[in-house]
Amino acid sequence: MQRLAFLLVYPILRLISLLPFRLFYLFSDVVFFVVYHISGYRKKIVWENLKLVFPEKSDAEIAIIRKAFYQHMVDMFLEMIKSISISNEELKKRFTFTNIEEIQKIRDMDKSILLSCGHYASYEWMNALQLYNLDYRGFGIYKKIKNPFFDKLAKDIRGRYDGVLIPTTEATKTISANERAGIKGVYAMIADQSPKLNRTKAWIDFMGITVPVFTGIENLSRTLDMAVVYLHVEKTKRGYYQASFKTLSYDPANEPPYRIIREYFEELEQQIIKAPQYYLWTHKRWKHKDISIPENAVVIRRD
Repeated sequence: MQRLAFLLVYPILRLISLLPFRLFYLFSDVVFFVVYHISGYRKKIVWENLKLVFPEKSDAEIAIIRKAFYQHMVDMFLEMIKSISISNEELKKRFTFTNIEEIQKIRDMDKSILLSCGHYASYEWMNALQLYNLDYRGFGIYKKIKNPFFDKLAKDIRGRYDGVLIPTTEATKTISANERAGIKGVYAMIADQSPKLNRTKAWIDFMGITVPVFTGIENLSRTLDMAVVYLHVEKTKRGYYQASFKTLSYDPANEPPYRIIREYFEELEQQIIKAPQYYLWTHKRWKHKDISIPENAVVIRRD
């Protein structure tokens, strides 16, 4: 059944990816109309999230942000499909980097990089980094897709740029093995997801709400002596993104506890406040806001 679903859907995805950009974004407008005005996909969740973190904004302001978010979300989802056939030249033109020399600087230190990302702007086209011949292998840490055929498609797309996807359950083992083998890589990791409560050891204030957080970027970087870099992505116009790198630490083992996590969330929060429509409001990031914090939990202070 899973194979049949893939065989039925893939030709449609391929056709969408081959559309010229002008038609591609016209198609995105149609999908937006269906998703926002007809199906109303997760509109209640988005509204509640926005009202929660922006209590000072009026309903009219929240409505404007919500609509702009859905327009962006649909674009980003379809841009992921566009990755099936986009040319290297087009990708490099649409997803640019302002300070690529920062990555080269760390490569000269002979260190791997944990590239900490957020659910902000676009992370689908950051494969463009692989087109700069930086002598790094690119890896993406991701949640494995249940359908094995679509999972393979995601891996094949990354493989076009010599990138490799690593399931979250295998991340520590794989990165450790690569380090022992002397394979230096850039490991992209989305770090603002909500962990399960039974795996939660730390909490932090994020957009005014205390939430549980993953501490993987700090733990891995300390253990394996990896630099930690925040990927700051801005959407400059429709279909175009500009990324820059901010190094959170060259030497994590010698940082105060949780400083890296704290700075990561500060960077992400500043972006959300500046242009909230580009954050992924459909996920339930604040679902544990009413949970009592366990006595033995670490609360990361941001003051």
